Amino acid sequence: MQLQELLFSQGFGTRRVCAGLIQHGHVTLDEQAVTDAAFDVDAQEGLRYTVQGKPWEYHAKAYVVLNKPAGTECSQKPSTWPSVYTLLPDPLRQRPVKGGVDGVQAVGRLDQDTTGLLLLSDDGKFLHRMASPRHHVPKVYEAALKHPLDEAQLARLREGVVLDDDPRPVRALAAERLEERLLQLTLDEGKYHQVKRMVAAAGNRVEALHRARVGQLQLPPELAPGEWRWLTAAEVESLFQVKKLTTKSSSAGG
Repeated sequence: MQLQELLFSQGFGTRRVCAGLIQHGHVTLDEQAVTDAAFDVDAQEGLRYTVQGKPWEYHAKAYVVLNKPAGTECSQKPSTWPSVYTLLPDPLRQRPVKGGVDGVQAVGRLDQDTTGLLLLSDDGKFLHRMASPRHHVPKVYEAALKHPLDEAQLARLREGVVLDDDPRPVRALAAERLEERLLQLTLDEGKYHQVKRMVAAAGNRVEALHRARVGQLQLPPELAPGEWRWLTAAEVESLFQVKKLTTKSSSAGG
């Protein structure tokens, strides 16, 4: 692959812009500046290079985890709060169209006041696999509640509560009391404001909400709010291999 094509595929601008970056000595491979835009590169996954002094890795498809802070919207065109996409570097937001996706896209949406694990990718198959309710990918939330959590409320969440937009009961895969006012809830659907509405239907109220896990992927502890990193190959594989969990009647969390 020509070096200018590699930069283009990674979101550094048009082919002309990428060629200009190279020709002006702004790109290095193996710590050596390369000024030939047509320089042949073995584009292996994880290949390291720098652009304008910033280190980068080559990834044929982008798989990213972000620790979403409160006060941000999962929208390219936010209405009130800053977009989570502003927390990402331009190349991730500008990767060329692949399968109808332009730049990385969030897997589903977290409310502006919800924090925690957010996946983003430019792989349409991955986005569908993670977001579609048909695939039953479990997601673990920690909800700080207004009132003490009792066994009757936990039982309602496990057995199913009726929301105002669906006559069928919606059940949690698992519901556990972590502290007097702290609930851990595992779901495999993604209805609008689902955690908040389920908790309200069970007789309590969510004061703060945090997503701690998707599938087998825990929110990386080293990521501060607003920080991101690439997913490893093993993490991506584990997410693709997620299988449906059965609803649990015990209090064990997912």
